[in-house]
Amino acid sequence: MMFTRTAIPDVIIIEPKVHGDNRGYFVETFRGDKLEGFLGYKINFCQDNESKSSRGVLRGLHYQLPPHAQTKLVRVIQGRVLDVAVDIRKGSPTFGLHVSVELSSENKKQMLVPRGFAHGFVVLEDDTVFAYKVDNYYSPECDRGIAFDDVALNIDWLVPHNELNLSAKDKVQPKLAETNDLFEFGVDYYCV
Repeated sequence: MMFTRTAIPDVIIIEPKVHGDNRGYFVETFRGDKLEGFLGYKINFCQDNESKSSRGVLRGLHYQLPPHAQTKLVRVIQGRVLDVAVDIRKGSPTFGLHVSVELSSENKKQMLVPRGFAHGFVVLEDDTVFAYKVDNYYSPECDRGIAFDDVALNIDWLVPHNELNLSAKDKVQPKLAETNDLFEFGVDYYCV
């Protein structure tokens, strides 16, 4: 497995080694010991989630507040998405900036989205299956979001706005500057 820090160093791209031959392929998609060795701290994933979507579906930008904040390890099993992580840690030198990467069944890349980041993705192919691990259980009372189209975030979703398919919830999320439900840079949300 290869681990690469992005322009926002806490967001990690993981590229597993694919062993393929005329029969197909084998890939190890998760190794806790290797990930924790790279990060320098322990992550206890407790829940796996999966969604199937058609082209143009945009899910996000979502996050959960403490004490139910989540780290996500995301990947695509079938199809393609543009995956986005936005730094929402007040006081961070990268506050309001984002990382975006194409994840696909072909490239097998994964993205680690740590606590303190909003996460979203847009589907680039029909019948895309998206899967992710989280290190804390879903909590409706801690569920929050940021507007996907907040111009201050300057995210190019690669799909024209009129072709996007959003949930009712995601159509009315506040802009980053309009919410006080954020994280503080420098706080260890793994010990909170």
